[in-house]
Amino acid sequence: MTPRQSNTYVLVHGAWHGGWCWTRVAERLRQAGHTVHAPTLPGLAERQRELSAAITLDDFIQSIADALQQQDLQDVILVGHSFGGLVISGVADRLRTRIRQLVLLDAFLLRNGQSTLDTLPPALVAKLEHKAADTGGIPPLPADGFGLSDPTDIAFVQAQLTPQPIGTYRSTFTLRHPLGNGLPVSYIRCTSPAFAGVADCQQWAHAQYAQKWQWIDLAAGHDAMISAPDALTQLLLTIPDQARP
Repeated sequence: MTPRQSNTYVLVHGAWHGGWCWTRVAERLRQAGHTVHAPTLPGLAERQRELSAAITLDDFIQSIADALQQQDLQDVILVGHSFGGLVISGVADRLRTRIRQLVLLDAFLLRNGQSTLDTLPPALVAKLEHKAADTGGIPPLPADGFGLSDPTDIAFVQAQLTPQPIGTYRSTFTLRHPLGNGLPVSYIRCTSPAFAGVADCQQWAHAQYAQKWQWIDLAAGHDAMISAPDALTQLLLTIPDQARP
C-alpha cells in the first residue's frame, strides 16, 4: 500500500486563544506522520507581555508570513480558526506560492476594507473600547461561550484565555487579490452548537463561494479542536486528498 503523503500543517488560533488550543489536534497529526506548527499570535497566551492596542491585524498576518518564510515552509496546509480565518486569508494574499490550500475552521471573515468593529453595533463598539482602555486588550469571553460543554474542557480553556489586542479589531482587512487568492479553500462549519459570532460572515461567504469552496459541517462546537480533536483531525487528514487533482 502506498504510504500517505506527509503534509505540513500550520494551525492558526482565533481571538483570545493561543497555540496551546491546537495541542490535541497537533499531537494526532504528528502521530500520523505529519509536520505541524501552531504559533501564537502577538500579544496573546505566552506572548501576552507584548499586549498593546498598537497590535493590528496586519501584525498578526505578518507574524505568520514571517514564520513561513523564516522556516522555509512550502506546500503548507494553512488552517485558521475563528479570527484566524482573517489571518490565513491575509497570508495567502501575500505568500500564495508557499501554500497548498486554506482550511477555514468556523472562521470569521470580513469584506475587503472592513474592520471587525465595522460589523458591530455602536453601543457594543463603545463597550469594547472602554474595556480595552487600560490594557489595550479586550477581555475574553467565558470559555463556555465557545461551544464547550465538558467541565474539564471549560476549565482548561478558561485558564488559558487572554485579552485580544483591540487594534486587531480596529484595523481593516485589506487584500490585494480576491479572497483565497486562487487557492483551494475548505470551510468547516461547526454546527453543534453553532457559534453566533461567525453566523453572519458564514452566510455571506457561503453566498459568495458556495460553488468555489468545499463546505463541510462538523457536529461540534466552535472550539472543535478542544472538544472534538479526533473528528477534526480526520477532516484535516482527508481534505488535502480531496483538493489534490
